[in-house]
Amino acid sequence: MEKAVKRFVQGNNAIDGAGVKLVRVLGLRTVKDYDPFLMLDSFDSHNPSDYIAGFPMHPHRGIETITYLVEGEIDHQDSLGNKGKIESGGMQWMTAGSGILHQEMPQPKNRILGLQLWLNLPSKDKMTNPKYFDIDQSMVKIINEEFATIRVVSGNYRGIEGVKPNHIQATIFDVTVKKGQEIFLPTISNQTCFIFTLLGKVLIDGQTYQEKSAILFGEGDGIRLSASSENDLQFMFVQAEPLHESIAWGGPIVMNTEEELEQAFKDLRRGTFIK
Repeated sequence: MEKAVKRFVQGNNAIDGAGVKLVRVLGLRTVKDYDPFLMLDSFDSHNPSDYIAGFPMHPHRGIETITYLVEGEIDHQDSLGNKGKIESGGMQWMTAGSGILHQEMPQPKNRILGLQLWLNLPSKDKMTNPKYFDIDQSMVKIINEEFATIRVVSGNYRGIEGVKPNHIQATIFDVTVKKGQEIFLPTISNQTCFIFTLLGKVLIDGQTYQEKSAILFGEGDGIRLSASSENDLQFMFVQAEPLHESIAWGGPIVMNTEEELEQAFKDLRRGTFIK
């Protein structure tokens, strides 16, 4: 049975960090339906002044952050002494766990196009040791089909395996479909499954959805969609098993209870945040 659309969220322009213009798609009001996915921000600009202020040093606890770039370059470093660079076609999968301070500073390029997705950590892993997982283009499996290209970042596509995440075994594909063409993607029936339209419009069961939309699907074993006749379609396919756990969310920190959240901010004030 093919999955039907359960909900969709159209992104809205927002400003975050030190003045970065972005499109905010998922957030506090969507966490129940999109569990375990907490937040989704999209970046798409040809103007470096929209983003070079970046995201100076800030804390995270209790989550994983996934930063994926189709185009662009982001320098990053953290309180553990790690430094690195996310480049076009690459990703950083960071486990904040018990606590980390980091910064992400986009560099001026012809274009920045990509997203950051927050994954909720289960209660048993909230205070795990922080980890970095840098994924470059060479680690992404590329499958060329007649009318589509599937870049398998993580998970399994028809027997082709991507990278193995540390905690939440999320499936992430970057899919491009030629204009006017259709694709069917198999899914895991009991997992939260959505697509995010990076570029172009998508047609699903006779309905057109705009660019920068997160389209959530219901029960079933696959999704069928088409690119519009106007342009090619590029979207992220994302799925993972929901946690069904309570959420206490305060800015860059997501815990299970208000007491845990309060403790996290006490740790920040006292200088004991990094374990």
